[in-house]
Amino acid sequence: MTFTLHIWRQQSVSIQGDFVTYKIDNVDADTSFLEMLDQLNEQLIHQGEDCIVFDYDCREGICGACSLVINGYPHGEKIATTTCQLYMREYVNQRELWVEPWRASSFPVIKDLTVDRSSFDRIIQSGGYVSVHSGSAPEANNIRIDKHASDEAFNAASCIGCGACVAVCPNASASLFVAAKISHLALLPQGEIESIDRAKNMIKSMEDEGFGSCSNHRHCQRACPKGISLENITRMNKILG
Repeated sequence: MTFTLHIWRQQSVSIQGDFVTYKIDNVDADTSFLEMLDQLNEQLIHQGEDCIVFDYDCREGICGACSLVINGYPHGEKIATTTCQLYMREYVNQRELWVEPWRASSFPVIKDLTVDRSSFDRIIQSGGYVSVHSGSAPEANNIRIDKHASDEAFNAASCIGCGACVAVCPNASASLFVAAKISHLALLPQGEIESIDRAKNMIKSMEDEGFGSCSNHRHCQRACPKGISLENITRMNKILG
């Protein structure tokens, strides 16, 4: 397959970027999207050009590093999928692709398609710790936890912090991410003690980092590769009272 790629190139946050058009041939249908970018970079190296910088780590849909907007969709158009899980056979009818980084002032561009998401780390750090003893794992039945609560906590904890919710939100809000991090502890007895203070601190940190507020556009749940539910935002608001 042959693709025309319009890829955002930007040297740094202080330099204006723009789309640059590339053509790539002989792309196998079973090639992943990131492997296709690898193939393009090999082509650029042979031509003596600068490689396209993009972020990745596990390439298994776990780490959340592969943060690309493809044809206007964070992680592409496919539901519950990260960019690294996309394959070029899914674009057999879309031979012209626009690839760009997350668009949010709180995610400044490092270079090309890579953005600085350390603001998420600072939000998590602001939540503090749980006041439980560390050490060897306790007997599973020492603390009884309702099945529904444990399932909801697990689902919230599946957030990989990729930032797709921010990229798709018209307000660049991180509410879904913050709500997931608050919920997965607040739903369990071990995290319930500090739940109010944790929620207040994390929301303040989110605001300090420059993220917008939630205005119920609800695009975030659809864009989330792990399907984090909007119910977490409702729970976060209830905790705050």
